[in-house]
Amino acid sequence: MKKDGKSLTTALQTTNKTVVKRREFLAQVGGIAITTTIAASNGISLSTEVKASTIETNNIINPQIAIGPVTGKARIDKAFKIRKTAAKLARKAPIPALTDNGDDDRYPNRIASYTKALPHNDLGEVDTTAYTTYLKALNTGKADDFNAIAMGGTLRLENPQGGQAFLLQGLDPSQVILPPAPKFDSAEEAAEMVELYWMALTRDIPFSRYDTDPTIAAACDELSQLSDFRGPKLSGRVTPQTIFRGTSLGDITGPYISQFLLRPFQYGAFPFTQRFRIGMPGVDHMFKYEDWLSVQNGRVVTRDVFDPTPRLIFSGRAIGETIHNDPLYQLPYHAALISLSLGAARDKANPYLNLKTTQPFVTFGGPFLFALIADACIRALTSVWYNKWYIHRRLRPEEFGGRVHNMITGKANYPINPEVLNSRAVADTFSKYGTYLLPQAFPEGCPTHPAYGAGHAAFGAAGVTVVKAFFDEDFVIPNPVMPNDDGTTLVPFVGPPLTLGGELDKLASNIGVCRNTAGVHWRTDANTVIGESIAIGILSELRQSGCFLEDFGGFSLTKFDGTKITI
Repeated sequence: MKKDGKSLTTALQTTNKTVVKRREFLAQVGGIAITTTIAASNGISLSTEVKASTIETNNIINPQIAIGPVTGKARIDKAFKIRKTAAKLARKAPIPALTDNGDDDRYPNRIASYTKALPHNDLGEVDTTAYTTYLKALNTGKADDFNAIAMGGTLRLENPQGGQAFLLQGLDPSQVILPPAPKFDSAEEAAEMVELYWMALTRDIPFSRYDTDPTIAAACDELSQLSDFRGPKLSGRVTPQTIFRGTSLGDITGPYISQFLLRPFQYGAFPFTQRFRIGMPGVDHMFKYEDWLSVQNGRVVTRDVFDPTPRLIFSGRAIGETIHNDPLYQLPYHAALISLSLGAARDKANPYLNLKTTQPFVTFGGPFLFALIADACIRALTSVWYNKWYIHRRLRPEEFGGRVHNMITGKANYPINPEVLNSRAVADTFSKYGTYLLPQAFPEGCPTHPAYGAGHAAFGAAGVTVVKAFFDEDFVIPNPVMPNDDGTTLVPFVGPPLTLGGELDKLASNIGVCRNTAGVHWRTDANTVIGESIAIGILSELRQSGCFLEDFGGFSLTKFDGTKITI
């Protein structure tokens, strides 16, 4: 930074000399504060304020002889070396091929691409000229080009520039790339859409009734018969115990909702009951065609209607609202607080397990854990934004629902796999709502950014990975609970033991997959690879760069695919 041709360092040195010269005068009027202000080029002022009497009495410690293993310039040099080592570690990671599923180029009318908030025709097909302005801005990165994107209404695109940010920790966003998403015309895409219709139809069924509910039984039966449905199964079939769940090891053990989303805990001095404001049963949005089209053009036409009674997460609608407007790392942060309150055993590599006179705090303690969660989450979100906007640009389920509606009603002809067009889920949706659109839990439908991958899945996986590295994953959760039928109270869960690692895996799935219950994401959007990879990269840098005074053997954890690793 420059000030009148001088560097900020020179300005600081000059100011320090001025302070010394003024010391004698100010000492005569003791109690008057010395205040120095340096106006940096960005308009920010750097100020110091010191009492004159303090200047005369303070002991100035020579950094060359200060107490500590490394002091003075040697410490600064070591800090610089550590940062270089971390950067080199990230640089050595491979640069994967940037590969999408080809849909953006395959369909010139962009029917398989994310286009919400741009202008559309009466079929909900984007104005291709407007889409060109959108691509131009992504390619150039210029502010003028972003401002020149032709928009359809008042909604704005959600921070496409964010995916191009550079990170000071962990892997670069371009080093963590999702595999191609399912193609628009594929059986896998059709199967995911059928699941989403069933999720919409079953939003208000309590999880505790899944075993006996006839609609859940019908959903299990149809999903089991689809040719390319990749959700979890038991003996080759979707069951009430596996339906709408994730695929990690802990996902199908115990209640649908993770213990970390149910148990009360202390948020500092404040009690936190985990009861939330949720949407009113039966109130859905965007199932009317005119509403759907208005939202695609960037206008919201309905409002949320909320249940006046705060409830636990007991249904699909409840979990959807819980992760509707949650702060970035709220839920992994809660998991860390709950784990600490339960006295969960620390990871066996924690150096303080072998130290008798000191305990963890700034390193390997609570503040250390909470800060790592936040760091991993924002970096994972940046990486997934790079994937969303600059590689995949996958359309949202609500957009696909418009294609299904116009195809079945004969208004358009699209290459949609017949398994979704002929499904019972779509037929039942028409019987209930009068259209073939995918009913949305939120008035605005999906956010204004592409589907693949899911931001919640990325930061959920990142935060959970950090928590898994901190604790012993085999720790058994004491006195497990589940919500009752209406979400007003917790009741004991009777069943197999629930481990901390398994419930953390389930938490990551609840954060990612359960966005689908609102209709805003696909199953494959909830990919944990970005979040997990980013978190592992940060942990690896901390371990290998030599940041700690403690004798530390490395973080250990179980990945979402079941692989055990030590970092």
